[in-house]
Amino acid sequence: MDADIVSPSAAATAAANAAVDAATAVQNGDETAPFSLELSQDQRDIREWVHGFAEGVVRPAAAEWDEREETPWPIIQEAAKIGLYGFESLAQFFADPSGITLPMVNEELFWGDAGIGMAIMGTTLAVAGIFSAGTPEQLGEWVPQCYGTTEDPKVGAFCVSEPDAGSDVSSLRTRARYDEASEEWVLNGQKAWATNGGIANVHVVVASVDHELGARGQAAFVIPPATEGLEMGTKVKKHGLRASHTADVFLDDCRVPGSCLLGGKEKLDERLARAREGTRAKSQAAMQTFEASRPTVGAQAIGIARAAYEYALDYAKERQQFGRAIIENQAIAFTLADMKLEIDAARLLVWRASWMGRNNHEFTNAEGSMSKLKAGEVAVWATERAIQILGGNGYTREFPVERMHRDAKIYTIFEGTSEIQRLVISRAISGLHIR
Repeated sequence: MDADIVSPSAAATAAANAAVDAATAVQNGDETAPFSLELSQDQRDIREWVHGFAEGVVRPAAAEWDEREETPWPIIQEAAKIGLYGFESLAQFFADPSGITLPMVNEELFWGDAGIGMAIMGTTLAVAGIFSAGTPEQLGEWVPQCYGTTEDPKVGAFCVSEPDAGSDVSSLRTRARYDEASEEWVLNGQKAWATNGGIANVHVVVASVDHELGARGQAAFVIPPATEGLEMGTKVKKHGLRASHTADVFLDDCRVPGSCLLGGKEKLDERLARAREGTRAKSQAAMQTFEASRPTVGAQAIGIARAAYEYALDYAKERQQFGRAIIENQAIAFTLADMKLEIDAARLLVWRASWMGRNNHEFTNAEGSMSKLKAGEVAVWATERAIQILGGNGYTREFPVERMHRDAKIYTIFEGTSEIQRLVISRAISGLHIR
């Protein structure tokens, strides 16, 4: 695959159109992918390809970049060189009618290392924001700029959370005002916890256009490269995922052309008019992106859990105590059995939600939230069990399960805490507005 993208190239535009056409065909009922647990040859080939990169390139560098707490640009460039980092590959993964390829790729990368995996896949959230709200023309224009070129790779950022608006995205304070005279949007506010915030080539920002409408008055905007008025705030020093850049983003009279409103002003005006009339809307800008990304985030957590399980299993077979391998003790063997059980169960939930989302099946029981909730909690639980199996060794940085445990914890917090996921699920199954 050629990952050498500078501007809306013919290849990128074709990939964008193919992805949109595939999604449209499913939405129109023209195509339904059969469900099967048997992976196709293409899926197996992709899994082996990504696994090889994770094993040969990512894992050997994991401890170094975790300690440095810096974006691993050389590894992102290596991913771009082999075609793993770029819109063509993302479009190929997404085009799979089963919906399983993209989460499978994420699982393998994060099996290698979660911090580096997030540095590579963090751009995907910005791309999801553009895809969920943008037009095909906007997709073709902005997505390639999220990735840059093989020689000069870039990253994208999706900016939603704010200091006082995390789980409650309806209370965003960032404002977007349309300047009729210049036909520009003017954005003011502060974003927090933004992956790639401030270092991204393209920022996708969710802002309130009509604050009285709450979440229904929000829209998503693209902030092009080198736009004045956007500045990076403090870089966050994190417990885990330390190779992935996280920072605040400040918007101070940040002006962008009218064409940077994802979906266009006419569509926004129609949506706001319906909201003012009291017509119920399907979703809003931030939640559309989160709904699409939750199963993939769950797959990342599974990759971490699987890595910890496999390391603990190998360790238990080799570690000798009282004249025998510790796996011969039921306490250890049963723990490993439970780890394998929980990881496989979580993966099936992720695959189900991925298949449903790809084939336009409504999440009537919040299946997307189920997958993310289960996978995140399994990752924290499994990595803690791995530390316990390794004993004192597991608590040191000489062994990777300590890092895996730190990396896993965020999966019960970001893109919807475990408590929020349970709230979403309880509302879906009860039909009541549980608080």
